[in-house]
Amino acid sequence: MNRTNGGANLPALRSHNTALVLDLLRGAGTGGISRLELAERTGLTPQAVSKITGRLRETGLAVEAGHRASTGGKPRTVLRLVPGAGHAVGIHLDRDALRAVRVDLAGTVVGERCAAVDLGAGAEAVVGAVAGEVEALVRGVRVGDGAGGVGEVEAGSAVGTAGSSDPGVVPAARARGRNEGGVAGAEAGAAAGGAGAVALGSDAKGVAARSGSSRPAAGALPALLGVGVALPGPLDHTRGALHRVTGFPEWDGFPLRDALARRLGVPVAVDKDTNAAALGLAVAGERGSFAYLHLGTGLGAGLVIGGTVHRGARTGAGEFGHQVVQLDGPPCDCGDRGCVEALCLAAVARGDLAEAARVLGIGAGNLVALLDIDLVLLGGRTVTSAPDPFLRGVEAVLDERARRTGEEPVPVRTAPDEVAEGAAQLVLAPLFGRADA
Repeated sequence: MNRTNGGANLPALRSHNTALVLDLLRGAGTGGISRLELAERTGLTPQAVSKITGRLRETGLAVEAGHRASTGGKPRTVLRLVPGAGHAVGIHLDRDALRAVRVDLAGTVVGERCAAVDLGAGAEAVVGAVAGEVEALVRGVRVGDGAGGVGEVEAGSAVGTAGSSDPGVVPAARARGRNEGGVAGAEAGAAAGGAGAVALGSDAKGVAARSGSSRPAAGALPALLGVGVALPGPLDHTRGALHRVTGFPEWDGFPLRDALARRLGVPVAVDKDTNAAALGLAVAGERGSFAYLHLGTGLGAGLVIGGTVHRGARTGAGEFGHQVVQLDGPPCDCGDRGCVEALCLAAVARGDLAEAARVLGIGAGNLVALLDIDLVLLGGRTVTSAPDPFLRGVEAVLDERARRTGEEPVPVRTAPDEVAEGAAQLVLAPLFGRADA
């Protein structure tokens, strides 16, 4: 996000001001940004910017990246973010599968694992499986081990590489950057030890506060700022507890966030898969108000209104699949009848994708009429496996609605299936000033 005039020179807002600076450093990329530009774009005084950037350099989150010509006086020193100074893990926990990614501060995926999982196996087994995948993914990446530094090893090693005998490994490209342009491994190593102090200490009201821990526990995973978990709802994002997950009522009340935080020793955030995906899309630059419709083993929506993820008072917003569109229709796993999810999944099961898309379009039309959104995005494994019929079907319903109302039709696009990446943003986004994570 690009903010201007958002700073405040008050000690109580130190973490807020740090987030403003970090966000601008991230947005500047490898080209960097000068302290003067940071002061101009945040509204902070040059002295405040110097203090903040000094702390960021001390902890390895920022580094000097050369000089830029000035209109007068000496050249300006340019600073940039060190992406490898910290990492987050994002988990997409579906009803039958798990995907885990490790991302750096820039949001780049540097490791990935996939595994089969069964939500019906019970809490102990599922928590153990998730924790095991996180530990394998994180400990497979060396941190600050000399000249290579962060990002030296293959993404996903032990974790592993192509040809690995580990069935959980998804081969990935070599981790980017060797610390993005030559930051010494020793400096990245310092970042690994210090990033937690900045990201988790001065921003204690973020993920760490929600997880019940203000800092990583002793023995916590190396250079890991936290873990974000995204899974089907309903659930309570604030407490990190599940409700009656559709099809798995035995999870009702289970404190997933706290159970994983105790097991891993790092902060954990939990949200619905659709909300995490919507957050990831917003962080990546999707603007305005949009709905992300996720069709996989179930059907739900992530809502972004005015650029902010909308969860509702009880994380109940976006239970899109359980709007009734056919009175006395077929039973749904939620206990109701004629839900969009039940009708859509039944059509998919019998191979009638055109009917599934029509039903999805009817639900999307209701959402457009209710919220007056700018865009509908389609995702999830069922959509990504055959995107064209779903695009055509949903567009047809929304176009017909627009003709009846005399409005411009709301555009429809597919979105990448990156729920796990969005889950990682539940941890990273607060560091850069997003309050809706």
